[in-house]
Formats: sequence, structure tokens, C-alpha cells
Amino acid sequence: MSVGLLALLDDIAALAKVAAASLDDVATQAVKASVKAAGAVIDDAAVTPSYVKGFEAKRELPIIGRIALGSIKNKMLFLLPAALLLSYFLPWMITPLLMLGGAYLCYEGAEKVFHLFAPHAADKHEAQIEHTAIEPVDLEEQRVSGAIKTDFILSAEIMTIILSAIDVPDFWTRAAILAVAAIGITVAIYGTVAIIVKADDFGLLLAKSGRTHTGRAIGRAIVVAMPTFMHVLSIVGTAAMTWVGGSIIAHGLYEFGITGPEHVIEAASHWAATTFSAFPGVAGWLATAVVDFFIGLALGALMIPIVQYAITPLWRAVKAVLPKRAVA
Repeated sequence: MSVGLLALLDDIAALAKVAAASLDDVATQAVKASVKAAGAVIDDAAVTPSYVKGFEAKRELPIIGRIALGSIKNKMLFLLPAALLLSYFLPWMITPLLMLGGAYLCYEGAEKVFHLFAPHAADKHEAQIEHTAIEPVDLEEQRVSGAIKTDFILSAEIMTIILSAIDVPDFWTRAAILAVAAIGITVAIYGTVAIIVKADDFGLLLAKSGRTHTGRAIGRAIVVAMPTFMHVLSIVGTAAMTWVGGSIIAHGLYEFGITGPEHVIEAASHWAATTFSAFPGVAGWLATAVVDFFIGLALGALMIPIVQYAITPLWRAVKAVLPKRAVA
């Protein structure tokens, strides 16, 4: 009996080692796949802080928490199963859906650029859309809803990149890797965002309560620098949103045989890498981002009148026949 018990314990230990090795492999694969999506992750982290701008300090973390929870739901409840099922049954649908999301990002980015250079006209345009398309709602609800919608598109891009980087044939292992990567990336993004938006509060506390003159000086410097930093980050977020959208559209068109935009991007990257040979990787990436940005900006600018004069009236007509509860 004791020999049988020892054999059983040995079998359990062996199974535990296999399970641990499998978990370790899942974690390793998740990290490797997540690195591939680093660009889109940075874009997501840069975009999010703009959604808490203008709120009281006590509402910043709750808002970020709500957006993070929405992001987890986006990834785990919708995007993860959709990505796995589409990749298994309808792989040809992934590119058109990504392009639709990319077009939305281009539109959002172009609207923000429009607001930057023509604030009065942009305010009039936004007021017209709000008046005809949606009922007045609380600003926080609008911001959170907008952030979660934008996160959905960026998360779809992130999840697709991760999925394409997973070199594992087993369906369930792929699902586990994708889930681990999704949770890890979400924690990293919104943890970073929380640190960024609360940095000014930390600086104020340090300026008032620092034990040394140097510490208090650092606190004051943080407080003074944060408005400029947040403004720059907002601009980076807008640029990121636009160039990610442009990149999605360019790659999607390439998949459908329209290779012109992709060739322009490759040529710009090659020229920059050759011209600035001291740092070819950085130069090539910057050139690619710039071309992607202008592609996205051009498409977004075309979409502004389409949304205003076609999509918005259509949505208003649909809302008119929908039950009020369904719209809410």
C-alpha cells in the first residue's frame, strides 16, 4: 500500500511539473507575443490620460478604474473569443474588421487635429453632432464611454498582433496565452496611466511634506512640469491614434492587393534608415509613423463630412424608431 501511495505521489508530482512547465511556457509565450504589440500598447497608454483631463483629482482614479474594467471586458468577453473563433472559422474577416476599426481611429484623430487648428469651427461641428446624434448625458459617462470605445479598437489591434505572434498550434494553449497577455497588458497600460495622472498630486504632497529641501524642490518641479507633460501626452495620444489607424488601413489595403500606401511606407522607412545610418531602427520607425499619420489624417478628414452628413442623420433616424431603453 505504501509503495502504491508513493507511486501515486510520484505521478502527482510529475503531473505538477508538467503543469508548471506548461504555465511557464504560456507566460513566456505571452510576454514574447506582447512585445510584438508594444507600439499599439504605447498608443493606448498615451491616449487614455486625455479622458480624465478637467475632472477633480478625487475622480481620476475611479474613472481610470472604470475604463480599465471596460478594457478587460473588451478583451476577455468580446475580443478574445472573437479573435480565436475568427482565426479558426473565418480568418478572411479579420482584416476588414480591423480596417473598420482603423477608420474609426482615423476619424477620432482627425477630429482632434481639427479641434487643435480650428477650435471654434470644431466646437460648432461637435455641438451639431451632439445636438442631432445623442441626448445630453453626464460628462464623465461620455468620457468613460468614449474611452472604452477607443480602447476596443486599440485592444482589437493589440489582440490581433498578439494572436499573429503566437506560434502554438493547440487551440486552448493559444487561448491561454492570449488571455494572459491581454490581462498583463491591461494592467501595465492602466497602471502606467494611473501613475501619470496622479503624479501632480504626488508632487504637491512632496512639495508640502518633503523632509529635505531637495525633495521639496523635486515636488515643485513635478507640479510645474505636469501640465506641460499632460499637454504633450495629449498631442502624442492624438498622433498615436491617427498613425495606428493609418497603419491598419495601409496594411489592410495591402492584404486586398492595393499596395501603393504600403510601398510608400516602406520607401520612407528605407530612406530614413539609410539617411540616418547612426540610428537606422529609430529613423525607420519614425518615418513609418509619420507616413501612417498622414494616411490616417487624410482618411479621417474625408470621414468628418461623411459622419456629419450621412452617418449622423442615419443614426438619428435609427434612434427615432428604437425603444428608449434599448438606446440607453
